[in-house]
Amino acid sequence: MASYDDFYDLPVYKTCREFRKKISVIIKLLPASEKFELTTQIKRSSRSITANISEGFGRFHHQENIQFCRIARGSLTETMEHIITAYDENYINEQTLKDVNDDYKKCLKELNSYIKYLKSAKEIIQ
Repeated sequence: MASYDDFYDLPVYKTCREFRKKISVIIKLLPASEKFELTTQIKRSSRSITANISEGFGRFHHQENIQFCRIARGSLTETMEHIITAYDENYINEQTLKDVNDDYKKCLKELNSYIKYLKSAKEIIQ
């Protein structure tokens, strides 16, 4: 894997950032009655994904970076669950759900690959 000086250059960050931006558009479609419920939950969990990737990167320690990426992965999964809820409540259509799910899977794959890389890099140093 290439060496990166800044978290925002990481491919996994870029992919998850695009996911977060798409989610931001979707939550604007939710009804006003969900403003302090589902909308807030989705906004917080989706923002947590990229925030944790960046925080882990800034720790400069493989094990801490891995832990923050695991938290990011949990936030990614939580966001997907909230989107499923939005679908179940008929706030979004099936195509939107499918599109988000495809993006979710791409982010998940990249996060898992990055975690795997960090684990192997940690073992080399020890």
